[in-house]
Amino acid sequence: MDPASAFSFDMSYCGSPPTLETLWGRWNVEPGLLSVLVLSALAGFVLLRQAEPRRQLAFAGAWLLAVILFVSPICALSVALFSVRVGHHVALTMVLAPLLALALPARWGMRASLLPPLVLSTLALWLWHAPDFYTAAFTHPAIYWLMQLSLIGSFTWLWLGLLRSHAAMAAGISALSSAIQMGLLGALLVFAPSPLYVPHLGTTMGFGLLPLADQQLAGLIMWVPANLPLLALVLWRLVLALRAEQAVSE
Repeated sequence: MDPASAFSFDMSYCGSPPTLETLWGRWNVEPGLLSVLVLSALAGFVLLRQAEPRRQLAFAGAWLLAVILFVSPICALSVALFSVRVGHHVALTMVLAPLLALALPARWGMRASLLPPLVLSTLALWLWHAPDFYTAAFTHPAIYWLMQLSLIGSFTWLWLGLLRSHAAMAAGISALSSAIQMGLLGALLVFAPSPLYVPHLGTTMGFGLLPLADQQLAGLIMWVPANLPLLALVLWRLVLALRAEQAVSE
């Protein structure tokens, strides 16, 4: 039996793959998700009411991005296209996570070790993009949310240290390490000779993409755009480290 036709989306959190005609109507108004979003907005308002404006803005930006990623038709489109699911993960780890880190108290990351979050975020990224684990996320909502929350949590922890750690050189090296492994994963997706992800074998043609082309596009997203925030942080941290060394030598 063809693996694409045998795969079932009955337990997929974002539902079945949409078509171009049905996509705009595929908003996710699942009550549990909306309740969590409302409660998180209230919690952020209460906890950050006396915080600096930039922390409040960072939280508001992270919350708004979460609404866009999980409530809008992007959720349904990520069922059809692997490239959109990868773009979704990039937005979580490279935009939402640093915004959450900026919303947290700066002191939490000033003296924190960078190695544990680097290892954990790397494991989460590779684990959830291994074909079997990736496919499992379509088989039950609990696994889907384990994927999303583990990516958000591990990368928020990583970004907290990258942005706040007093050890500028260590933060720059950690950011470069994260960028290298993300680029490596992207390159593997680009140069894979065949499609690797069963859920998308029969869902991409309606959007004008062969499964392999969709996978290659996903790899390019992870290889290039996903690395830009990390590489920008590397440059910033290395400049700070060099300035500190110059100040000491003077």
